[in-house]
Amino acid sequence: MPGLPPEGADTDADAEALQESALTRSVLRAAAANPQYLPELLASYAVRHMGPAAARSVARTRAAQPDATMAELRAAVLDRGKRRVVSQGAFVGGPMMIMAPFAFCAALLSQARTCLELAALEGQDPSSPVRSAELLVLQGVYPDVDRARAALSAASLAEQEKAKERQAGKAAARKGVTGRGAARRDRVGAARSVRDRRRVTVLWELTMRMARVLGLIAPQDEVTTRGPARWPAAVAHYTVLGVVFLIAMVAPLVWVPYLGRSYSRSTDRFLDRATAFYSGGPVARPPRTTRVGPGMPAATVRALLSLLIPVGVIVAVVLADLRLADSLWPVLAATLITASFGMAVAWQWRRRHKRRTG
Repeated sequence: MPGLPPEGADTDADAEALQESALTRSVLRAAAANPQYLPELLASYAVRHMGPAAARSVARTRAAQPDATMAELRAAVLDRGKRRVVSQGAFVGGPMMIMAPFAFCAALLSQARTCLELAALEGQDPSSPVRSAELLVLQGVYPDVDRARAALSAASLAEQEKAKERQAGKAAARKGVTGRGAARRDRVGAARSVRDRRRVTVLWELTMRMARVLGLIAPQDEVTTRGPARWPAAVAHYTVLGVVFLIAMVAPLVWVPYLGRSYSRSTDRFLDRATAFYSGGPVARPPRTTRVGPGMPAATVRALLSLLIPVGVIVAVVLADLRLADSLWPVLAATLITASFGMAVAWQWRRRHKRRTG
């Protein structure tokens, strides 16, 4: 029937979701080995591994809406892509902050996936290597496709060199453990300890870089505005971010509407550029009645209600006069941490359950 997804679409969607999760982990591993090539690796992996899925997704959209105009198909692709970006990484607050690198990387890949779908909708091959260079230009990493292609080649060579180094290290580890082999093993162990410490630093730098690309930690006009006028906006932005961060340590749901709004703004800007690029000129988009998705008001209400939990915990501990070593503070800290983890686990369970049953 018209308007219904083709048979087997749910199965395909589930398989693609698993593939995207595995792809996110692969990109993070590759970027940790070559952090200076993060944008190039994201673009290259997205085209190689998500290009075919983007083509299938556009084909399903056309089959589900056989009488739709190009504008209607484009609107469907843009709406689906924006919702996918927001849902990929909106919850990383409190104890789930350790998931920030994975969430940010997944959101960037979702933006790239939507860009590839727009290319497919306009008759372009989403699996063509040139799409990687175009992605980098649309992200503002390089001013033109030629420079982006050169950078992609350099990133590919660096990735191959790292792969050879890893293979050589594994081969050395399999050798004998006596005499010179034992000394080599000690040196390898010491080097591995240094790499482990460096990995934490690299992961932090990658997270910050991905957050900037997503527009989460920089005001929208920070780059384009010059002079003293930009400082008030920057100070206000980082002040709000700091306050939200502190509150989210005990009420993680506060991050959901904050990140949702930030993802929504940055994704709108990116997809506007992609739409104009692949359609050959500016195209009127559907009117934006809100800056966030339809589910964000409910998320905001849940975030506000979640603030009552730590307040209730504090009141309960004070009224019960619960003490440890004759002090309220250890009990308050333990209960607030437990409440934060409890909210995070409950939200993640609800989110996963909704995905399976929805």
